[in-house]
Amino acid sequence: MASSIAVAQPVSEGFFKQAARLIPGLTLLTAVGYAGKIIERSIATYGKAHHLTLPNIEYVLWAIVIGLVIANTVGVPRVFQAGIATYEFWLKTGIVLLGSRFLLGDVVKLGGVSLVLVAIEIAVSLAFMTALGRAFKLKPKLTDLLAVGSSICGVSAIIAAKGAIDADDEDASYAIAAILSLGAISLFVFPLVGHWLRLSDLSYGLWAGLGIDNTAEVTAAGALYSDAAAKVAVLAKTARNAMIGFVVLGYAIHWARKEKTAGVTNKAAFLWQKFPKFVLGFLLISAIATAHVFSKDQLLSLANLSRWAFLLTFAGVGLRTNIRELGKQGFRPFFVGAVGEVVIAFLTLGLVFGADRLLR
Repeated sequence: MASSIAVAQPVSEGFFKQAARLIPGLTLLTAVGYAGKIIERSIATYGKAHHLTLPNIEYVLWAIVIGLVIANTVGVPRVFQAGIATYEFWLKTGIVLLGSRFLLGDVVKLGGVSLVLVAIEIAVSLAFMTALGRAFKLKPKLTDLLAVGSSICGVSAIIAAKGAIDADDEDASYAIAAILSLGAISLFVFPLVGHWLRLSDLSYGLWAGLGIDNTAEVTAAGALYSDAAAKVAVLAKTARNAMIGFVVLGYAIHWARKEKTAGVTNKAAFLWQKFPKFVLGFLLISAIATAHVFSKDQLLSLANLSRWAFLLTFAGVGLRTNIRELGKQGFRPFFVGAVGEVVIAFLTLGLVFGADRLLR
């Protein structure tokens, strides 16, 4: 009896010691992430109070910026490191819960012609951004993050792809910053161009849903045009969003095959070992949500939990990102992102013009 107690006690003590080591870092992650959320809300509140249309810079970017400032000025003491390192766990948890926000059933509501346009946009955007990234000699994983972000759903796609292909924090930070900054510009440009071309609500809404990356900016750009345009824009964007799991799945398989396969005898076992299982969790949650197993309140709760997980995730990304490493890549990622977004905007506008007669 005494020996069993002697064995159990150190195990218990070891567990609590490990848990205690995480507390300082988790507290810092929460503080940095929540500070980003407060800044986002404050800007939105100020805009409403003063009747201003301000760019919706999401808390994700603010959390990264705050973390970057801390890490690259005062630094992060060792006592926080263990807790900060849990950011990858929160990333994977957030991705799985993210599936609750993408209902595959919403895709069919858009109509045949519009769905064809969505498929063309995704395929061409992925191909073009990949070719552009290679032409400017960006790192392959950074190129893939920009491609997925610009073709599917902005930050959410970058978040999912980062974990699936095991990309560096610096690559994710660069891709997110590029996509968000360009999305903020689109919020102002799209309504101006739409009015100048006198697009119908249907055509403009479809263009906004195809050409703008983040859902928040799509919704705002649609609402700035008309209520009808906003509804079409959100529906088109939802159709793009629903493809995130399948696209990320393809990239995960590609990188699992590409990395360290030399000398592997059982490739199937190796692929399963390297494959990010949380992508399957994302698809499972999305399928369950599509089957209406969850109530509206449960879906809302899962979506909120996902946002909280990403709050901790990207606070950690900022706290672990070295600006000197970012500086080595210069402005090429932003240039590639800008050129890609402009080309995609013109491409999708051309697609909408071409299909305008069929859409009426």
